[in-house]
Amino acid sequence: MNLKVIITVLSVLSVSIVKAQKTDVKKAFASAAQQTDVLVKNVDSARKVKPNLVSPRTVENGQFKMVISRDWTSGFFPAELWYFYQYTNDKKWLTLAQKYTEDIKKEQFNKGTHDLGFMIYCPFGNGYSLTNDPAYKAVIIQAAKSLSTRFNVKAGVLKSWDHSSDKWKYPVIIDNMMNLELLFETTKLTGDSSFYKIAVTHANTTMKNHFRPDFSSYHVIDYDTLTGNVRQKTTAQGYANESAWARGQAWALYGYTMCYRETKNKAYLAQADGVAGFILNNKITPADGIPYWDYNDPKIPEASRDASAASITASALYELAKYSTNGKKYKTAADKILNSLSTKYTSKIGANYGFILEHSTGHRPNNSEIDVPINYADYYYLEALLRSKN
Repeated sequence: MNLKVIITVLSVLSVSIVKAQKTDVKKAFASAAQQTDVLVKNVDSARKVKPNLVSPRTVENGQFKMVISRDWTSGFFPAELWYFYQYTNDKKWLTLAQKYTEDIKKEQFNKGTHDLGFMIYCPFGNGYSLTNDPAYKAVIIQAAKSLSTRFNVKAGVLKSWDHSSDKWKYPVIIDNMMNLELLFETTKLTGDSSFYKIAVTHANTTMKNHFRPDFSSYHVIDYDTLTGNVRQKTTAQGYANESAWARGQAWALYGYTMCYRETKNKAYLAQADGVAGFILNNKITPADGIPYWDYNDPKIPEASRDASAASITASALYELAKYSTNGKKYKTAADKILNSLSTKYTSKIGANYGFILEHSTGHRPNNSEIDVPINYADYYYLEALLRSKN
């Protein structure tokens, strides 16, 4: 076989491999919708017994777990329903989305959490973009005001947790990058730049203190609010202080990609590229692209995977591909991850109480939510499906 034929064959094989990794979005959404029909029925049944439970979170020890509105994951379920409405334009999903979004509304006044981006912006932001409902706009603005009360000028960051004061004084977790979108959006809705300035300051401070030279991220940075200095760099949900917790890396990738979209600051694009490089070049990750829960767990390859980290990463990569010179590489990687999720990590129809994805890891150090379905994995999976289509 001559060189020209060999090159042609290799090119065909390369194209076929890429095509084989493309996800059938229509089929994936149809399957996800069937599962979510089951989930809605289980939610309704659970709420008849305990009306204060508003959203399904996970399945643990075979038990269906619902949460109250102040749980940090409460907004993902109604936000998923908005994605089904966006994709199908079926009024059935609109009615359900409106119903379950309403249950989270009171959290707009919650000043005791940094997670209002997840809790409020995911459902109300999606709802507002699809309906232009002024009531949703008002909730988004109030939530941003509540979140802003957690900003410390000296440290230059939004505080994450109020608990465990014996461990840290002013903890900031990498997850908090995800809540900045609420602030950026509120500046656009109101013209008040104070929200934008808080978001940018938090992103800059986090970029300075949260990352190692290889662009992997610490989970928790503890600040001294009198001096603004870092007190300690540690973890809560990762394997060790110096390890790379997989979902944390995904939050960082998504967060700085979003920050670049909102500001066009090339430093954020460079940061997102750096984090993407750490994730995609890490040889620990299995061939299907679904990471272990922590890149440094010594039990690998026996350690649990994290489909939630994978779905967040895929969604972020689809967006980052639009901005970066590495766009083709990112899209190919996202396609591979999404194909793996849609073919190997989905629940059988009717199983897992209606959750879409299996094999996520929530909080392994606490022996909590290990190798289970989790609502935020489903949310970012649907978002990745939508972004792959677009």
